[in-house]
Amino acid sequence: MSAAWRMLGWLLLTQSAVALVGRSLAPLAPLMEDELQLSKAQVGLLTAALFLGQSLVSLPAGFLADRYGTRRLLLVLALCLGCSFVVVAQLELFWWIVFFVVLGGMGYGAMHPVSNRGIIFWFPLTRRGTAMGLKQMGVTVGSALAVLLLLPLALQIGWRLTMVMACLVLFAIGLAAFWGYRDVPGSEGGTAASFRAFLASVLRMARHRRLWAISLSAFGLSAAQMCLTTYVVFFGHEQLGYSLVAAGLLLLTSEVGGSLGRVLWGIISDRLFGGRRIIVLLIITLMTALGSVVAAFLPAGVPFWLTVAFVAVLGFGIAGYNGIWMNAAAESVPKQWAGLASGFSISVGSWGVIVGPPVFGWLVDASGAYTVPWLFVTAMMAMVASLLLWAGAMDKAGLVKAVSSP
Repeated sequence: MSAAWRMLGWLLLTQSAVALVGRSLAPLAPLMEDELQLSKAQVGLLTAALFLGQSLVSLPAGFLADRYGTRRLLLVLALCLGCSFVVVAQLELFWWIVFFVVLGGMGYGAMHPVSNRGIIFWFPLTRRGTAMGLKQMGVTVGSALAVLLLLPLALQIGWRLTMVMACLVLFAIGLAAFWGYRDVPGSEGGTAASFRAFLASVLRMARHRRLWAISLSAFGLSAAQMCLTTYVVFFGHEQLGYSLVAAGLLLLTSEVGGSLGRVLWGIISDRLFGGRRIIVLLIITLMTALGSVVAAFLPAGVPFWLTVAFVAVLGFGIAGYNGIWMNAAAESVPKQWAGLASGFSISVGSWGVIVGPPVFGWLVDASGAYTVPWLFVTAMMAMVASLLLWAGAMDKAGLVKAVSSP
């Protein structure tokens, strides 16, 4: 096995552990809601808090990754996320929980620009889509494991102790990755470490119209993904009438579908479209728009197996787009700026997660049903499609191609 694929293995393992902890909020939310007496909008705020932390840290994390490389930051972000969630597991007051989830979100969010830079340096252009998809599969693998392992465990021993145990797993994997991962020799030091240089770099990113179009598209796609992840358990339990365990399986199904999507969309992008990412994002957007319309009018009592199949396809699309997005963002600039470009795009895209789930939850609270919230997702996808068409129009051929060299 080549060094590049070994390093990808470490990135995938760390990404999975980070997601196991960070995305544990979705499967544990019904138990937290019951114990802490939360509204649906407050449940959405927990997810929003995680991604607020991600938004705040993505730019500086990308800058630091460009300067210091990936290896050392893998350990730092694991400690940041794990320690914050250990504290969350001890708290009773909702707003203190939100505060420490924001801190944990900084560790969670730093993983993306830090690991994306590793992919950009270890893999050539024609393999990056596949490699990024495999790495990003760690998000959905970790989320799926959170449903498969943490929810049943929490039903037995409580969500607090379960969250602490997940953090201990993250600490162990963070230390292992620090030991096993290596940066490409000479890849550190891509930017100067001064604050002035950081600001100049951010301004350089802000002048890229294509990067803005990709990032604003990610705003809507991220919002849609986390609306599905945050509320599919509630949707299955309250709207469709399934048991809590069965509804939890819907979340597992969406994450498994997303795991497959992150790999297959990358392969499709590399092999069928020659590294052109925008057309694949547009296909995913149209799939999500259609799926959200179906979800809006899905009747109670629909056979469980049919709902599982539907959620798998929906997850394959909206939970599978991330690798394509991150490739599109990182490849919009020269390689030495890949970490910062990822951080910039994630910073913008994360606001979709900050806004989307609370609005979705507020619409559920206000309407008492899920039809209007799902149609809200459909409207977002219409705006995303427009942005992607704008991004495609910036290229002479009508499709965005990567500009960084292999």
